[in-house]
Amino acid sequence: MHPPLEDYALIGDLQTAALVGRDGSIDWLCLPRFDSAACFAALLGSRDNGHWRLSPRSAEARPRRAYRGDSLVLDTVWETPDGSVKVTDFMPQRERMPDVVRIVEGVRGSVEMHGELRLRFDYGRVVPWVRYDQGSRVAIAGPDSVWLRTPQQCSTYGKDLSTRSDFTVAAGERVAFVLTWHPSHQPRPSRIDPFEALDCTLDDWHAWSARCRYDGPYRDAVIRSLITLKALTYAPTGGIVAAPTTSLPEELGGVRNWDYRYCWLRDASLTLNTLVSAGYLEEAGAWRDWLLRAVAGAPDDLQIMYGLAGERRLPEAEVPWLPGYAASTPVRIGNAAVEQRQLDVYGSVLNCFHIARTAGLPPQPHAWNIQRALVDYLESTWREPDEGLWEVRGPRRHFVHSKVMAWVAADRAIRAVEAYPRLRGHVERWRATRAEIHREVCEQGYDAERGTFTQSYGSTELDAATLLIPRVGFLPGSDPRVTGTVDAVRQELCDGSLVRRYSTEGRSVDGLPGGEGAFLVCSFWLADALALTGRHDEARALFERLLTLRNDVGLLAEEYDPAARRQLGNFPQAFSHVGLVGTAFGLLGE
Repeated sequence: MHPPLEDYALIGDLQTAALVGRDGSIDWLCLPRFDSAACFAALLGSRDNGHWRLSPRSAEARPRRAYRGDSLVLDTVWETPDGSVKVTDFMPQRERMPDVVRIVEGVRGSVEMHGELRLRFDYGRVVPWVRYDQGSRVAIAGPDSVWLRTPQQCSTYGKDLSTRSDFTVAAGERVAFVLTWHPSHQPRPSRIDPFEALDCTLDDWHAWSARCRYDGPYRDAVIRSLITLKALTYAPTGGIVAAPTTSLPEELGGVRNWDYRYCWLRDASLTLNTLVSAGYLEEAGAWRDWLLRAVAGAPDDLQIMYGLAGERRLPEAEVPWLPGYAASTPVRIGNAAVEQRQLDVYGSVLNCFHIARTAGLPPQPHAWNIQRALVDYLESTWREPDEGLWEVRGPRRHFVHSKVMAWVAADRAIRAVEAYPRLRGHVERWRATRAEIHREVCEQGYDAERGTFTQSYGSTELDAATLLIPRVGFLPGSDPRVTGTVDAVRQELCDGSLVRRYSTEGRSVDGLPGGEGAFLVCSFWLADALALTGRHDEARALFERLLTLRNDVGLLAEEYDPAARRQLGNFPQAFSHVGLVGTAFGLLGE
């Protein structure tokens, strides 16, 4: 039986990340990058697909855990009848090969510990050859090698194709384990001092967190979300992955299981705005520069997502040997949605560069030429249907959100030329395009009888993405069409206080069976829209309700099931944490 997602905490080194369970088991880790094959894949299968558990032997042991200060260093304290022990898990911010460090420290009495390391490369399929080499256990298969280094007082032994250890820790003693990935063709990796690495990692995170300029009532939640976003950043390029996992289901036992270990353009402007608001201009600049490199090329070749370094080919395949989280199949790697056409990404990109300019980020050569080419191309294509923000795998339609974001693209290009005379562009044409898009959306995307914007032209379905209309400036929050849309979403898309992405009216929008939970970022958007329409008390109440959905270490998945009261979807989800931070800042301006 798979534990709920709430049982997991995140550790990472700004190039990959691991999920650590409440039971002391690391059940997911891809090495050396977020999008590499997993060597611990128990999250999507069983312990036989790879995990690393380190916990007391006592069946009566009870854990409690927390991140140490404003860091990504996880402390789990176990209470047993014979004493208590603390296990500290972290990954040093990478200056060499990736390391996972686990330090066991006796707190009270004497505690018997047990460790079980089961490495399985290629998403839990390949059993490595394990040998002993000068104090280390070395697991090798193909291009991968993993080295386990243990202290002298803790011997290891092999059993049932796993590496195990049994040892006792008394109060005041510390025992450290270091797991290092290394290319198998290279000489053995150098050793690190795990205790020195702990001090450096804490210093790095605390120094980074201290730069946050949010000063409001929700600081702890904001800092934890920002740390999570930082942890999901691929430091070599500045790209931010949507999540560190693949195929965690939107419905338990369902088929909506997607690979989120890539960078989406739809997240670009919201993420950049979050980083700028919090004072992280260096990270904002790195994300802007990643975006600039990724979108470089022909305007008609713009994709909705890219790899960590801007890779364009993300072929989707199924992994049949993994049974999936809670029997949710298929397990997928890669994402075929990369082939979809989504016109809203042009608005996301132009808005991203607009935010960068207004924040004072140093301009990049040729950036304006790329932006101008994108908006010029959009002039002739905005009238076409697309797959929309939610990547529905069905027929193309004229999605209202896509048209609104096309308006955003034209609007931000016009603003750039008006504010910076040195920039050149076809401003009069762009103004005409902006006006035409606005008129068409208000005529064809608005249901006057019900007083709400709809999901697409001529449809009766609603879409939570229309909550962004006042946020992007398409209409003010005081406009009755906006307040009507907010009311309609609350009436038709809310399950309690939580928002689903769109209405289905008894049928599948994307052609797939089953359903999904409430989409957390949409619930944050509702809080934003309530604030923008002047309903500040309701906005704050909803936001505080959403904060209660975080797990005990402050993490959010993509979705939430109000009936089962558990998180769903890939975890932790960058978009959910971007929504949290954005709403917290928005409430400061009430």
